[in-house]
Amino acid sequence: MRDFERKEMRKMGFHDREREIKEIMNILNTEPTLITFIYGPINSGKTELINHLAKQLPENYVVFNVNLRGKFISDYRDFVRALFKIEREKTYKDIIRKISEVSVKALNFVGIPVTEDILNLLFKERTYEDVFEFLEDYFMKIGENKNSVLILDELQVIKDVKVDELLIYKLFNFFIRLTKELHLCHVFAITSDSLFVERIYKEAMLQGRCRYLFVDDFDYETAIAFLNKYKFGEKEKEMVWEYVGGKPVYLVELANAKMNGKDIEEEVKKLLKIRTNQILSIFDEISLRKVEYSEEAIIEEFKRFENEEIIQYDRMNKEKIFLVERNILFIDPIQRTVKPQSKLDLLAIRNVLKCERKK
Repeated sequence: MRDFERKEMRKMGFHDREREIKEIMNILNTEPTLITFIYGPINSGKTELINHLAKQLPENYVVFNVNLRGKFISDYRDFVRALFKIEREKTYKDIIRKISEVSVKALNFVGIPVTEDILNLLFKERTYEDVFEFLEDYFMKIGENKNSVLILDELQVIKDVKVDELLIYKLFNFFIRLTKELHLCHVFAITSDSLFVERIYKEAMLQGRCRYLFVDDFDYETAIAFLNKYKFGEKEKEMVWEYVGGKPVYLVELANAKMNGKDIEEEVKKLLKIRTNQILSIFDEISLRKVEYSEEAIIEEFKRFENEEIIQYDRMNKEKIFLVERNILFIDPIQRTVKPQSKLDLLAIRNVLKCERKK
């Protein structure tokens, strides 16, 4: 068998997010007072943004990053496991000393480091109050020397988890105590679930206690600057923008295709065909009665984007909610707007309408 040449993995690297970085740094440079919800369409670069920023912070910051993506959380034990990371062969005092005294750069932890005996104790007590009391004390000790930043990515994962009552409301109350009441810790909650954002936006308990930071796909200038780094020709750049807009995940995919010598026109058309077929499959599900929606009502929602890229909405309906759940549409409850998740989704929707006319 012929040996393949082993190539070094290419890294795309972080790309310009000056506005968002400036806004987040302005938040971090003041004492914690509000919960910050970072939201936006899927794959718009929210996690990449906050992870990049966390690595750039000065030595007086310590970041605890809890990523709930892909985690199955159904009860108290799952929740505790998701929050904490066991530091073996260390005592609790060792952990606090390390966090409080190390002064080389911002410390970044995947999860909140604790010892195994503390985790076992929290499991044994089995109440969220014990977790929150422990964390309050934890951040209080760290706050003597460092500024704490708690990041919870894909927070919507626990939106329906019950521990006595819905866990999410207990967590919000705890976040309010950490920020607005005690000023102990900056709290950032990241989500791509716009229905979850709509739900929390309407919560009376969060009024005046949180802020919302919208992270969208790249604008035209930023997308073109990204493509320039990978030596796209003028025609290729315009074609990429026409098909996928500034969606970072597609830009990275096409940059890889460019470096591998693939034809960019073929690649963008392939992406559009795949997305169109994925959306068309919804009507197969309707025909097979796998979902209880009207084909005509779905088409009416799509027609709203025949000549527009973004529209205002007065009220939600079940078809909009369904299309948001399927990651075809994105709603912004703060601006009360709805739009396709990406430029590619917009073109795919218009292709679906063309297919509908040909019937």
